[in-house]
Amino acid sequence: MDTLSYKTVSPNAQSVEREWVVIDATDQVLGRLCAKVAKILRGKYKPSFSPNVECGDNVIIINAEKVVLTGKKMTDRTYLRYTGYPGGQREATPEILIKKSFNKHVKPGYHPLYIQVMKGMLPKNRLGRRLIGNMHVYNGPEHPHTAQNPKVIDINKLK
Repeated sequence: MDTLSYKTVSPNAQSVEREWVVIDATDQVLGRLCAKVAKILRGKYKPSFSPNVECGDNVIIINAEKVVLTGKKMTDRTYLRYTGYPGGQREATPEILIKKSFNKHVKPGYHPLYIQVMKGMLPKNRLGRRLIGNMHVYNGPEHPHTAQNPKVIDINKLK
């Protein structure tokens, strides 16, 4: 038996097959939804997963404003950010971040609440910053990515 014929296949950026998926966030719990989306973005549901390669899919989340938070988290939880100036620490609740997503000055596909939650679930390095760009979040049921032929998946079927 030739033991040299067993090579470990390591995926690279050219060999990875990337898809577009659509997820409906209606009546989903925010943290559980984002944990599954983080796995899809990383590519952990694929058999060719590699921790140092961007091998996940592009995710489109629709109906983002219909997400649910359990308990009093909508008004009591606070997210902190820092402007970089002295005294520049700002805090916001999920309720404020959802209202901010309807602002016409916010870039389409960018939802402040989902970005804040997903940053905590992805790696804190260059790979994590690239992966967050593969997530597109929209408040309504329409999205401008129909040319990519995204497939609709049921998030409840994933583990």
